[in-house]
Amino acid sequence: MIRNVLGAIVVLSLISLSPIALRAEGPSNFTVKSPLDGTKFELAENRGKTVVLHFLLKTECPYCLRYTHEYALLAAKTPEVEHVFLKPDTDSEIKSWVGHLDAKDLKSLPIVYRDPDAKLAKQFDIPGGYQFHGQSVRYPALVVIDKTGKEAFRYVGKNNGDRMSVTDFTKKLDSLEAKK
Repeated sequence: MIRNVLGAIVVLSLISLSPIALRAEGPSNFTVKSPLDGTKFELAENRGKTVVLHFLLKTECPYCLRYTHEYALLAAKTPEVEHVFLKPDTDSEIKSWVGHLDAKDLKSLPIVYRDPDAKLAKQFDIPGGYQFHGQSVRYPALVVIDKTGKEAFRYVGKNNGDRMSVTDFTKKLDSLEAKK
């Protein structure tokens, strides 16, 4: 009897730590840092705002550059939504990559944060293991965390070019807001 109870406790505790439970209950607090200027983003400091996590690929992906540029333009128009761009690259790789962003129509370059070893991507259960530019990478993904801190929506691409368009994202965000 005691063994069954202990076994059930172990199973329940493992379930509560699973990524599925994480999504249902909302993510725990996390902090990421930008290698560009040392800026830090902490989820707990942004409660009350919609937060969009953009999980970018580890490489010199041109799709990531275009995608980041398009969402940076949207971010400038929607200050109530916090866009957090995440790359698992090294500090120097991120600095080099950001230098490739076309800044001519951006008021400022977006802040890109480092997700060392894709730790945060793993916490959010972003799948990995596909090959791109000779590297095994996690799939590109977008995760929306609502104002209460719970995950409201996610889009995980099937390949490096599969990203949610800004137009589709805006419609989805509007529909989520309308449900409240």
